[in-house]
Amino acid sequence: MDLLEYQAKELFHQMGIPVLPSQRIHHPTDLKGLRVPFPVVLKSQVYTGARGKMGGIKFVENTIDAIAAAQAIFHLPILGKYPKVLLAEAKYNPDREFYLAVALDGSTRRPVLLGSQQGGVDIESKLDQIQQVVVEQEFSSFYARRLAIKMGLKGSLICSVSSIVEKMYRLLVARDLDLVEINPLAVSSSGELMALDGKVTVNDAALGRQSDLATLVASIPTAPPAACGLSLVPLQGTIGVLCSGAGLTMATLDLIAKSKGKAANFVDLGGDYRHCCPPAILQDRIRQGLDLITQDKSVKAVLVNIVSNGVSCLQVAEAIASFLKWEAAHRHLPPLVVRLVGEQFHSARGLLAAINVPVFESLDESISHTVSLTTATPALPREKPKTPLVLASA
Repeated sequence: MDLLEYQAKELFHQMGIPVLPSQRIHHPTDLKGLRVPFPVVLKSQVYTGARGKMGGIKFVENTIDAIAAAQAIFHLPILGKYPKVLLAEAKYNPDREFYLAVALDGSTRRPVLLGSQQGGVDIESKLDQIQQVVVEQEFSSFYARRLAIKMGLKGSLICSVSSIVEKMYRLLVARDLDLVEINPLAVSSSGELMALDGKVTVNDAALGRQSDLATLVASIPTAPPAACGLSLVPLQGTIGVLCSGAGLTMATLDLIAKSKGKAANFVDLGGDYRHCCPPAILQDRIRQGLDLITQDKSVKAVLVNIVSNGVSCLQVAEAIASFLKWEAAHRHLPPLVVRLVGEQFHSARGLLAAINVPVFESLDESISHTVSLTTATPALPREKPKTPLVLASA
């Protein structure tokens, strides 16, 4: 389970990872007693990414503007989720932004250090720039320095960034976590480092050994059952989008726009880390998501983009095939294009090819094909040849 940003930063502070002065806001009127000096940034505390793009992050200069902004954020759903608390944080002007993460790799069963000089929003579109170092043996500062050098850092940044990476690794191990992420890690013009945003994923199986984390998880407000389902976000185009994870969803929408396509709507299934439950749960969510998307009459094509380690490509394909088999018998469906990343890709492609659904590994190719389905000009009916005029002889 994920912690909220303010909870992740509490753990960062305990480990000596630098974070900004901040204060939790449970109601807009709490801002009258704000202890953080203006200007500040107000952040919606929800589990989805891309909060800034959706209006969940606002910069304010005074109390009146802060109260108005807080009221707007509290009433703003982000991918169907409303915040129960906001984070008011001091404003920071970075000179550069990095990406750092320490995660458990399920395939190698080893910790992996990740880093890039290209941090901030749209990190999913910059995956080719993320460097990684696998911790093969007992951890030492060597691994952190190696990551900093692979990132292309120079001078004092090698030492300062590797120190942050070490603390992230110690936090991961000490608290039995699955992921510790800082995005972005801001660098000021003077070389000062600051964790501007953080993400921590708790290993549910370890909560019995981590009583303080269990208390944090128990304190997270849970949404009512009606809010736990999937949410359709309507847009103005012709392409329906079904993705796994907020970051992947936003990257897909951006790439569709760059390819001159327009999204009609989208559904976010939730990140891969949320599907540690039986595959049937994700398969059911796929069918629900496709049903929501295809009910929209403006949709001319649907792009399914799912990246998963916990559920195989074949299981995803089976869910799609099941949906098509049932729904195609009852109503007209727009064409589907599928992009999958994971195990049993070739088996999944074979299953869907048998029902004329194209499957791609490349995101660019899948988007190009989907856009072509919505922009193709239908062939005009051929004009019948005119009967030659025959003049009767006088």
